[in-house]
Amino acid sequence: MKLTRITRSVLWCLIGGLAACATPPADTAPEAVIPAHYPGLEHNAAERTDTDWRSLFTDPHLLALIDSALTHNRDLKLAVARVAEVRALYDIQQAGSRPGIDVIASGSRARTPADLSVTGAATVSGQYRAGANLSAYEIDFWGRVRSLNEAALAQFLASDEARRAFELGLIAQVANIHLLARELDERIVLARKALVTREESFRIMGRRAEVGSSSNLELRQVESLLINTRGELAALERQRAQNDALLAQLVGHAPPPGPAPAALAAQGLEAPLAPGLPSGLLTRRPDIRAAEQRLAASQASVRAARAAFLPNITLTAFGGSASAELEGLFRGGNSSWNFTPVLRMPLFDGGRTRAGLELAEARQRVAVADYEATIQTAFREVADALAARQWLTVQVREQQALVAAEADRARLASLRFERGVSNYLDVLDAQRALFAAEQALVQLRRAHMSSTVNLLKALGGNTPA
Repeated sequence: MKLTRITRSVLWCLIGGLAACATPPADTAPEAVIPAHYPGLEHNAAERTDTDWRSLFTDPHLLALIDSALTHNRDLKLAVARVAEVRALYDIQQAGSRPGIDVIASGSRARTPADLSVTGAATVSGQYRAGANLSAYEIDFWGRVRSLNEAALAQFLASDEARRAFELGLIAQVANIHLLARELDERIVLARKALVTREESFRIMGRRAEVGSSSNLELRQVESLLINTRGELAALERQRAQNDALLAQLVGHAPPPGPAPAALAAQGLEAPLAPGLPSGLLTRRPDIRAAEQRLAASQASVRAARAAFLPNITLTAFGGSASAELEGLFRGGNSSWNFTPVLRMPLFDGGRTRAGLELAEARQRVAVADYEATIQTAFREVADALAARQWLTVQVREQQALVAAEADRARLASLRFERGVSNYLDVLDAQRALFAAEQALVQLRRAHMSSTVNLLKALGGNTPA
């Protein structure tokens, strides 16, 4: 009896020691190493309210395009289906932590030959059972099953946040392509207007060359400018067609929305958008929240891998009726039950359990690095968008001044040519510079509006649930 007590004490001490070794430290998310403020902002310019993309976009055509994309985009449907897949995996994992009871009925007949029978004669025997069966149910002493459930839940939440991040990216992509379409519309109008002017200049210069008032060199220069304008118009038409094809793909090739698109100047995307505090990104950006959930899943997996070193207790039970004959299965007095607890203590498995723990810890380090990198990327994207808005505002203002200067230069060059003070080369050069300046101004205005869209995305603007 004394030896039994000693053995029992040693066993419990061993189990307790293993439990202490397997108990994981408290999970802590790595500290986000990012500056306290965004570059170029004053300390008191960091407060903001949540920005919703529906309040930012005012063009009904754009809003209809976004709604169509959120409804019909195939990649988004794939992301939603993957969330449902991960949710089902979580439900399966959670169901495995509950006892499972089955209703079973079984029967068997067997003949034993005479030389194997204890009676020396051939016998035929049977066994029939019916009742409820408790499948192997693990008692979660060490939290292994609970940790697996937490890991599955975190994976589900991470996939849902990834879906939200994809939605936000899709909204921004549709908005930017819509703005590019408006830019191309205006540039095509400018190119067609310039083409009409070039054709008229070529016609007039041809007449002047016929009567000898202009040289063939000037005629060829006008013709060269005309051909170049035609080529630029063709390039813009090609870009517009390709842009329309991409937009159609994003909205799932759904019928185009009813309202006509507003002009680029009427998009309402030039108002300032306050960025808020950098720490707000940790709770607003869905990609950061997804990385945080992946980190939580990896931490739970480490806890489960550590608990695998401890004893595992499973329960199996049966209750019902048993009989040697089928007709006696449900007679009184034939009740049957069994209860089978099993204690499993890992002893030697070739290092599989240890390798499982090392794998979980390696994946946790990957998740930590991914979490930190996601935060730093988010901060850089906000800083890039802020810098783009700041300096594009300056560029637009300067480009507007350049367009005004080039327009006046073209007017003066035409007057000087009409009065015979200068040749037509000055007029061609001025027209070419004005056309290029007007095209660049439209591009800069669209880029400035796109920077607002990109800033909304970088700040984790609200997405539909």
